[in-house]
Amino acid sequence: MRLGYARVNQETHCLSPLTTTLDDFRRVHFLVGDELAAAASSSGQEVVGLMKNAELSGFVKAAEKRGATTVPLLSAWALPAGPISRQALVELRDGLVAAVRDAGQLDGVFLALHGAMGSHEMDEPEAWITEELRAALPDIPIVTAFDLHGLLTSRLMAACEVPVAYRTNPHRDHPKIGARCAELLADRVEGWTPHVAWRSLPMILGGGSTVDLLNPMRGVFRQLDRMEKRPGVRSVSLFMCHLWNHNPDLGWSTVAVCDTPELAEAIAEEIAEFAWSVRHEQPPEFHTADSAIAEARGARFRRATGCVTMVDASDVVGAGAPGDNTALIRALYERGHGLDTLACVRDAQVATELLDRLGEDVEVEVGARLTHSPGGPLAVRGRVIQGDSNSPFGNRVTLDCGHLKLVVTEQAPLPIKPDFYNSVGLSTWKADVVVVKNFFHYRWYFLAQNRLSLYVKTQGITDFDAVRERVQFTDPVWPFQPVEDWRPADARRRKVET
Repeated sequence: MRLGYARVNQETHCLSPLTTTLDDFRRVHFLVGDELAAAASSSGQEVVGLMKNAELSGFVKAAEKRGATTVPLLSAWALPAGPISRQALVELRDGLVAAVRDAGQLDGVFLALHGAMGSHEMDEPEAWITEELRAALPDIPIVTAFDLHGLLTSRLMAACEVPVAYRTNPHRDHPKIGARCAELLADRVEGWTPHVAWRSLPMILGGGSTVDLLNPMRGVFRQLDRMEKRPGVRSVSLFMCHLWNHNPDLGWSTVAVCDTPELAEAIAEEIAEFAWSVRHEQPPEFHTADSAIAEARGARFRRATGCVTMVDASDVVGAGAPGDNTALIRALYERGHGLDTLACVRDAQVATELLDRLGEDVEVEVGARLTHSPGGPLAVRGRVIQGDSNSPFGNRVTLDCGHLKLVVTEQAPLPIKPDFYNSVGLSTWKADVVVVKNFFHYRWYFLAQNRLSLYVKTQGITDFDAVRERVQFTDPVWPFQPVEDWRPADARRRKVET
């Protein structure tokens, strides 16, 4: 049994002014053939700088345990950012299809996608990529893994034979999902017939913080675990969608993969009811910049034993923002005196101009060159204490502005891990406040030193209501409009006669 494996992954923010190109994939992760095999092996680093083991390494380990020969195809992963160019999509498709043709006889393929990839030049690019892969391999099974923030549509579901989503948020089960897909694919090759059912909910916010370890989603995900222990149930998934997707059918979705069509329909319906039941649990109210500063000042013991993390919720690079919003940084710089603070901002011009001015005192304006930010660029005074040109974020300089230490990067900064700051000589243990630009994943990496998380809303493209400015929803969508019954929208989206 020869099983191929591949990945094409990016989470797209439809409101970003930037276009994602193939260079953005190559900058982060782009592997084929033997290089991919080495990265996905037990001794490899699957995505350098992000994670040692993810879906592909989990797939390889489980598939080989089943006695399969695994065949590396192509793996491309770009950071969350703006819509992908058509040229990049065509090149990714061509690379994937070429890898398939060079692989020889395959009995099945595992494909890892995100589910929230978007393009202004092409509708539903992930469905298109899957369709193109199917056209190249018309007679073999394909199992597909998704981020649980993906969006399911009738076209994507038609292209995907067996879809499986992450079960954790923050995401930490990538290898486990890859292993599950390996088992399903191997079973499929050996003769098992999957039956898949799904539901689409006109709901884009709910579930409180949506963290799987916290209520109400803790109960929902535990129920999914119990469902998978029922006879005949192979996999169940809940998709909570990426908010900043331009699809007019945006919403949560459920999927069941079972041994019989009747069981699949019943399970998909049951999961949908659980998801719909938590719609009234909305995200907590976010802080203003000033209220966050006040709470951080009051958290003296927590700051003495670790740090306070401030999530720049209006400029979340982990959700596709460019990272050049200055609103929170301005408040910390101008009104955060007494709080030793680590922050970051994107400004290619400043990161390049100051690269060779180590030790100099400078006055510069930073940020707000790509997106609107209240107050525009931020004028700061500081000393250049670090600079390098080979970081994962391009050119990078660090300014000592007194109580504020500011890392300025050429590319979008993504301080998910403490190493973002520690690598330039700044201690996240000694800081009072550390600014992050990520909703969930930072919680794991900052677990040792984080004593308090404060989500701060200013004004930017990752505000939860920002999508209303650009998307014309086909149906009334909760919570923007009152919706009593999810089934009429679901029937239309799935093209089911009622």
